[in-house]
Amino acid sequence: MVGRGGHRGRPGRGGPGRRGGGRVPTDLPGTEDLGGWLAGRLPDGWYVGAPAITVDREEILVVGELPAPTLEDGADEAARAAAARGRIERFREETREERIEVARQAEHRYGRKVAWGARIGDVEELFTTLSVPVMTRLRQPERLVLDTLVDAGVARSRSDALAWAVALVGEHAGSWLEDLRGAMSAVDELRSRGPVLDDDGDDDAAQDGSDDPIPPQA
Repeated sequence: MVGRGGHRGRPGRGGPGRRGGGRVPTDLPGTEDLGGWLAGRLPDGWYVGAPAITVDREEILVVGELPAPTLEDGADEAARAAAARGRIERFREETREERIEVARQAEHRYGRKVAWGARIGDVEELFTTLSVPVMTRLRQPERLVLDTLVDAGVARSRSDALAWAVALVGEHAGSWLEDLRGAMSAVDELRSRGPVLDDDGDDDAAQDGSDDPIPPQA
């Protein structure tokens, strides 16, 4: 499954052609075939099933499920979690060189960096991922929100507070964001197809008009 995160943004103010608003132009290569390309490129046996793939304008994140390690009967949750983390760390070390090569090819093909991760059950580890600075301008009421989070100890800085706020929106508005991405994908598809001119109706109308009898002249 390929997800699109952060592909476009529209702040609360502004619109197309205005500072801070509108759709973000991009000439990046499309990623419609990314899932298929990775399915053919990744070695068999790396993951259980197809990995989850998330894409934005800067990064491709690939997270796959690993086979769970075998433990003795009666192992508690702490032991299972430790075994899962150990298996993920082993996978990270054993596949490093090949992941670097796949990432190099994907970056050349899709114009984005590639990050990796793995999970076993509820245990998930992300390997090196990008941290991309995002510049924005905030008015005083918005800055006060960030300062409140900093003063309360929720965040260490305004930057951390902004990241926390974005994560909170993503957690509690996930279904709405998915609907929004789906709507944008539908618009992109319609735009790529372009308008279809239907001339059949005009031809029929013209034909009907030519068959009408000429009224007698006075």
